[in-house]
Amino acid sequence: MIDGLSIGGRFWYLAVFGLSGVATFVSAVRVNRIAEGDTRRGLVALLLTSGGWALAHVAYLATADQQLGVFLYQIGLVVGLSTIGGWLYFCSAYTGRSLHRDPRIRWTAVVAFLAIVAVKLTNNLHGLYFSSEVVSTPFPHVAITSTTLHWTVMAGSYALATVGYFMLYERFRHVSHDSRPLLLLLGLTALPVGFDVLGMLVPGLMEITYEPVGVAAFAVGLSFVYFERFRTIRLAGDRDNPVIVLDDDDRIQDYNRAATRLVPALDDRSVIGEPFADIAPECAEKIATDDPLVTVYRDGETRYYRVTEQQFSASQSSLGRALVFTDETHRERYRNELERQNDRLDSFASMLSHDLRNPLNVAQGRLELARDQHDSEHLEAAAGALDRIEGLIEDVLQLARQGQPIEEADRVTLSAIARDAWGMVETAEAKLVVETDRDIEADPDRLQRLFENLFRNAVEHGGESVTVTVGPLDDGDGFFVADDGAGIPAEKREQVFESGYSTAEDGTGFGLAIVEQIVAAHEWGVELADVEDGTRFEIRT
Repeated sequence: MIDGLSIGGRFWYLAVFGLSGVATFVSAVRVNRIAEGDTRRGLVALLLTSGGWALAHVAYLATADQQLGVFLYQIGLVVGLSTIGGWLYFCSAYTGRSLHRDPRIRWTAVVAFLAIVAVKLTNNLHGLYFSSEVVSTPFPHVAITSTTLHWTVMAGSYALATVGYFMLYERFRHVSHDSRPLLLLLGLTALPVGFDVLGMLVPGLMEITYEPVGVAAFAVGLSFVYFERFRTIRLAGDRDNPVIVLDDDDRIQDYNRAATRLVPALDDRSVIGEPFADIAPECAEKIATDDPLVTVYRDGETRYYRVTEQQFSASQSSLGRALVFTDETHRERYRNELERQNDRLDSFASMLSHDLRNPLNVAQGRLELARDQHDSEHLEAAAGALDRIEGLIEDVLQLARQGQPIEEADRVTLSAIARDAWGMVETAEAKLVVETDRDIEADPDRLQRLFENLFRNAVEHGGESVTVTVGPLDDGDGFFVADDGAGIPAEKREQVFESGYSTAEDGTGFGLAIVEQIVAAHEWGVELADVEDGTRFEIRT
């Protein structure tokens, strides 16, 4: 009778730990569907080490040989300790932290792990970690009696595991959808602690670590039941921006708390599983456009959110997408204000051009008649002044119009545009050198105007025999226009793009201001480089 009970007791222990090991190994294969690398690696490491821990228990429980049993128990202790590393690595990666990548933390963990392993494996020398004896209850096996050092290490391990629980709890707290099933699964990993305590108090229940069983329950529930919820919670809680997770049929699967402020209807959790277009029709309509900018009226103000999509899938099948809403209110307000300013400037310039050109044309015509009748240096000076006024009017118009946003850009070749612009510059001795055949997206007319103004600036300030070079930037992110002329003093470089600034007696001061407007309209950047000889303008596309 006793032998039968012993055999039955051993069978149940072997079955429970054996099935736990198999379950975690199978789950480790399934979680390879997780796309995020660090989360996947941490979870797989947790499951593999936990499975190895369970199988080490199986081998330990299957023998009554004291020396072999102690050896197998020590192997289980080492593998079990390593599960803490996998658990914390997984928790840090899943919650978007970088603790698992901090080299100081990693080296500290490795040193601590090796030190504890050394103490465990040398227990036969000092006996400070545990003692052993062969017993027959509840079946013949090597019974382990843990000492203070063991419980100290165990307490530290549980403290570290608790840190991981808090990481996950914080992530779940930021997600509005019901995350209680996952919290319950996580609770299963801690439930075996109770059996650990009971093993010390209840006769007939072995004093052994039962954590592999809890991890196995967690792994099976996560991998086979709540895997998609696990993934969507990570996606929804991964950002501070509003995030809404949709399935492949555009039905709401999850969202974070920030999304409820964007779409108030999400305050009601019953929207889970409902079509997104039914819950937020205006938002869904905007997302379907080529320019997904969502306008939200909240707390008496208008805010703007740019929507980007993140697709996620398992193997070859699509599982849906995450909508990420980035607040671009400041940028959009600035763009709207800039458009209004440009419209006002364009209206003013057009009015100024119309109201000044008529009297200017009359004055130029009368002056020509007067010069036909009288040859006077005063009339010559007056003609020059009128020509300058005409040039100013044209530059003001260009300054207003070149800064308008680019509605449609074309693929153009820099070398071709530069040579066309050079043909518009009146110079006999100056030389153009083009060192690039790069193609860029630009407005051809405005790009040519940019080159014309830079070329004229080089000729005006560098002399008639100046050499102008157009070439690519070293990092490939744009192009430069340089000349070997006199150059611009360092203290004057911050002023060159200001409207009206010019060092030439007959210059209008609008040429480089127009260059800056054209660059801004393309959403590029321009700067005057610090060079020893000549002048070099760098345009970054």
